[in-house]
Amino acid sequence: MAPEDPEGSIGMRTLLRRLGFYLLAGFAAVTLNFFLARLLPGSALQNALAKLRGANLDPAAIRALEAQYGTGADHSVLSQYLTYLSGLLHGDLGLSTSQSAPVSSILGDTLPWTLGLVGTATALAFVVGTLAGIVVGWKRNGLLDGLLPAVTFFQSVPYFILAFLVMMTLGYFGGFFPYQNGYDTGRHAHLTPGWNGPFVTSVIEHGTLPALTVVLASLAGWVIGMRNMMITTMDEDYVLVAAAKGLPQWRVAAVAARNAILPTISNFALSISLVVTGSLVTEIVFTYPGVGWQIYQAILAGDYPLLQGILLVVVLTVLAVNLVADLAYVALDPRARKEA
Repeated sequence: MAPEDPEGSIGMRTLLRRLGFYLLAGFAAVTLNFFLARLLPGSALQNALAKLRGANLDPAAIRALEAQYGTGADHSVLSQYLTYLSGLLHGDLGLSTSQSAPVSSILGDTLPWTLGLVGTATALAFVVGTLAGIVVGWKRNGLLDGLLPAVTFFQSVPYFILAFLVMMTLGYFGGFFPYQNGYDTGRHAHLTPGWNGPFVTSVIEHGTLPALTVVLASLAGWVIGMRNMMITTMDEDYVLVAAAKGLPQWRVAAVAARNAILPTISNFALSISLVVTGSLVTEIVFTYPGVGWQIYQAILAGDYPLLQGILLVVVLTVLAVNLVADLAYVALDPRARKEA
């Protein structure tokens, strides 16, 4: 008879519970995204007809447009909702009224820009902030404590103001980095989009200021959080015993940091939504060709299908990242599995 594995059963229950919660949250996001779009003034069909104001459309053409956008008298809200869910399962996010293209193809062109910006900036902020927090917590009341007011100031500034300040100081007046678009689009720029040296270099140069804005706005949370956890952990008995045994100071700090970093991973899941929201605003300031810029264009054009599809993908992406961070925390900390 095989022995029972209580630790494994607890871990499986925790995994299923977390997955169930995020599936429910995803379903709620899909449902809210459907109904909120229908509470806005106008509709996708009305916007499409407005662009064809000068055209003489017969009733058959109007009915075809109604079928395309899932509206009309013969389409109840329930049937529209079921059609909407069926389309999502097949990867159909609707048709953009301003660009006359599938929303999925537009997202396919813009989402990599946002993922690259958010991923790079978040990784930099996490690594730099966590390492700085370890050092500040280890060498408390030192010279590095003077950095805390500066990073806290940047975090308190709204994203769009911070992006504007970074753009004006380092871009417009300083001229250190380009501050518009995702790569050089000038008349004398002969760039071929793809994985080639000139294009990648241009993308890095144009993405530096938007990424710097996101890093500056989110750095304080990592530094202060890790510093506070290091101060608390350095007073734990096992750390004091390690120091009393004569271990080098860097080994003692490493022992403390290994345990202090666990809550930081949990905080990562809580902060990712704020980072994504801030990056979308940052893209608008820098006219960066990501999802944020597309949201701005969709609002100006009244393109409800595009706006609806983008918001849904953003929410589901944030939920997916939160799920990964949540599961990583449970996997790294046995106490979380037992508490769950």
